[in-house]
Amino acid sequence: MTNVMHGTDITQIGNKLIRAKAKKVSNPTSKVIQTIIKDLVASMHTHELVGIAAPQIAKSVRVFITEIRKTQLRKGQSIKNVDPLRIFINPKVLSVSKEKTSGWEGCGSIAFAHLFGVTRRPASVTIEALDEKGKKFRLKAGGLLARVIQHEIDHLDGVVFTDKADASTYMSRDEYLKLRAKKKRKEPCAKSTGR
Repeated sequence: MTNVMHGTDITQIGNKLIRAKAKKVSNPTSKVIQTIIKDLVASMHTHELVGIAAPQIAKSVRVFITEIRKTQLRKGQSIKNVDPLRIFINPKVLSVSKEKTSGWEGCGSIAFAHLFGVTRRPASVTIEALDEKGKKFRLKAGGLLARVIQHEIDHLDGVVFTDKADASTYMSRDEYLKLRAKKKRKEPCAKSTGR
């Protein structure tokens, strides 16, 4: 395990918490949940992730966060693909699009984010959740945010991206970075898709 700010580690596959269904939060404004949220933010930033779920820091509660921003893997992130920090407590998927898209995914809990694979998911998702103040909200998301939301909800249900990814596309982080660099060189006006 890797140490991060606040002493929080990224829990790896093989730990039973990664495969367990997380418990519903009864008091979203409690000190315990607020500390979990702070630890999630610290871990996400330290490990340069764009989303992270509570089971990934060994907390079996239905909480995840997202923040689509520039990271080491997304240096060319365009402004239109950026999304602010969002907190999701007790999320429920209300609907998903019939249209599906394939995109590259990795995961901090799978070989410390050193394995990538193509995963097919609905192109958009509508979700209902509570924020860190316990206020209910609805969000319809598309693009990378929709992919990250679905990936993190899977974590709350004990599912990891390798359960859904095309195993024939698996590659190491180094090979994934080489592939991205090669694609950018071929496109004169390359735009990052965030994946």
